[in-house]
Amino acid sequence: MLTDNHGRTINYLRLAVTDRCNLRCFYCMPEDGLNWLSRKELMSYEEMLRGCGLLVKMGIEKIRITGGEPFVRKDIMQLLTSLSQLDGLKELSLTTNGVLTAPFVPELKRIGVRSVNLSLDTLDANRFFTITRRDEFAQVMSALEALLKHNIEVKINAVVMDGKNTQDIIPLVEMTKNMPVSVRFIEEMPFNGDGHIYTGLQWDYVRILDEIKSRYPQLQKMQDSAYSTAYNYQIPGHQGNIGVIAAYSRTFCGTCNRIRITPQGELKTCLYDDGVLNIRDMMRNGSGDEELRLALLDAFGRRTADGWEAEHSRVVHPGIHESMATIGG
Repeated sequence: MLTDNHGRTINYLRLAVTDRCNLRCFYCMPEDGLNWLSRKELMSYEEMLRGCGLLVKMGIEKIRITGGEPFVRKDIMQLLTSLSQLDGLKELSLTTNGVLTAPFVPELKRIGVRSVNLSLDTLDANRFFTITRRDEFAQVMSALEALLKHNIEVKINAVVMDGKNTQDIIPLVEMTKNMPVSVRFIEEMPFNGDGHIYTGLQWDYVRILDEIKSRYPQLQKMQDSAYSTAYNYQIPGHQGNIGVIAAYSRTFCGTCNRIRITPQGELKTCLYDDGVLNIRDMMRNGSGDEELRLALLDAFGRRTADGWEAEHSRVVHPGIHESMATIGG
C-alpha cells in the first residue's frame, strides 16, 4: 500500500494526456484558448505508459484519463488499450466533454472502461453555447446516449456558476428520475487560466444542497464510498443519484487518495499545488525506474496536509492559477 506523510492511502492517478480542448468553457480558459503545448513538450504515450506502469507496481489501482479533452489527442485509444492491460490496475476510467466521444464508446466498452465522467453544465442548448463558446450540445447528448446504451456508468459533472447556470440545478437533478446517472454538482474553482485572482465562491456545496432540498425535501443521504470527494444523495423513486463536490471548500482533503500528472509530466500531489516533480524530465535525462520510484516516494513523503496549505505554498504565481486544462480536470 502506498501512503503519504499524513498516513493517507494513495491509489488513484489522474493522468492528463493533453492540454488542448475543443470547447472554450469560460471557467476553464480564455475565449482565445491557451498557449498550447508543443508535441515535444507533451509526454509521449511511451513515457505515460512507463510512468503508469511504475505507479501501478507501487500501489496505484485506479487511473483516470483527463485533459484538456482526451479525444482531441491523436490515437488516444492506443494508450487506453495499453493501460487497460497493465497488470495490477483495477480500474481505468476517463473524463470527457463528450463532443468527440460517441464513436469510441463501443471500443471503450470492449477494453473494460466501466465508468465515464461527462462534463455537462446545462441542459439548455443556448446556455451551453454561452458557457462553452461552441455549438456542440447535440454531440454531447449523443455521447450520453451511447454511453448509457452500452451500460457504461455515467457521472455528469456540472460546475455551478453564479449568474450562469444555477437555473439548471433542478433540471439536472430531474435527469436522475429516469436515467441511471450520477449528477455531481461541483463548486467553481479558480482555474480559468486568464491570470486574474479568484475573488470568492458564491455557490458553495451547502447552498447547492439547499437549492436541491427546496425542490426535493425528501432527499436522502447515501453512504459515501471510501475516498469519496462527493456528498452523495438520492431521491426516493429515482434511478440515478446526486453528488455535491466541495472542490473549493476542500472538505475532503483528509481522505484524499489521488495524485495528478499533467500533460508535460508534472506530478501534483494536490490540485492546488504548482507541481512537485517532473517525471518527463527525469525520464528524458536517463533516470531508471528505481530512481523514479525513489523520487516519487520522496514527493509523497512531503505532501501538504490539505488544499489550503498547498495553495499557500505555491512558488509560481501565488494566488493566480493556471487553466484546469493544463492540470487535468
